[in-house]
Amino acid sequence: MSSGLTGLRAWIVQRISAAYLGAFFVFAIGAMAFHPHMSYAHWRAWLGNPVLLLATGVFVVLLLLHAWIGVRDILIDYVHPLWLRVTAYGLVMIFLLGCGLWAARILLQASGL
Repeated sequence: MSSGLTGLRAWIVQRISAAYLGAFFVFAIGAMAFHPHMSYAHWRAWLGNPVLLLATGVFVVLLLLHAWIGVRDILIDYVHPLWLRVTAYGLVMIFLLGCGLWAARILLQASGL
């Protein structure tokens, strides 16, 4: 038996992450609507709030997980040669890891650490 994110477990993670991502988008768009002319200093101070920083960090992690599950399922369904699928997995993993590290760097800078 596989212990990874497959089948029902992947489906549940995909739905939970989609709900959180949607709620966060609504919150972020609402925050931008109420403060349309924020300067960089205001953005940095706003993102420096520990609760918002944590919520944004969870958003990034769930976004990357959501993307990985979706791309993985597409590759399983439509890319049949094993060597091509494994190559695509590697490229997607490298890309998502790079995006995650970049986001972590931004969030750490915003927190002042």
